[in-house]
Formats: sequence, C-alpha cells, structure tokens
Amino acid sequence: MDTMRHEWDVRLFFDEDGRHTECEARLVGERAPGVTARGASTCSDTDRPEARIGEELAAARALSALARKVFSQASGDIEDEVRRPIHLMY
Repeated sequence: MDTMRHEWDVRLFFDEDGRHTECEARLVGERAPGVTARGASTCSDTDRPEARIGEELAAARALSALARKVFSQASGDIEDEVRRPIHLMY
C-alpha cells in the first residue's frame, strides 16, 4: 500500500489592545478544509496585564473552536457520502 503525506498548518493571528486579546485560528494547506475560528480573552480590571497569558487563553479557545468546526465538517462530509445521519464520538 502506498502512503501519501499531506500537511496542514494552523496559523494564529492576534489582535490586542492591552486588556483584550482576540485570536483567529486558520487551517491552511493544499487539502485543508479552509476552516477558521476565533477565540478571545479579557484581562480583569484587578489583574496586571500580561500579553502572553491573554494570547494563550485566546489561542486555546480559538483552537478548540477550530477543532469543533473541523469535526463538524468531517461529520457532514461522511453523512453526504453515506446519505444518512451519523453520530461520531468527539
């Protein structure tokens, strides 16, 4: 059996204003489904602003949303192929 290797990359883009951080996670690659998702974080008024922590939280939320979108798309693609509803475990 011949194997083929494909690569998908996740690109993270951040917008910050010192208190709020937003992250867009984008799945890219020749055969990637082109899915994007967003995540955000907000620094509490009582917290010392720490950009790295805001980025980590926003990225984690964006990546989690991205995973859900890819899973949902794969489920829909399978349903299209088998022409009936399916239930996949996440």
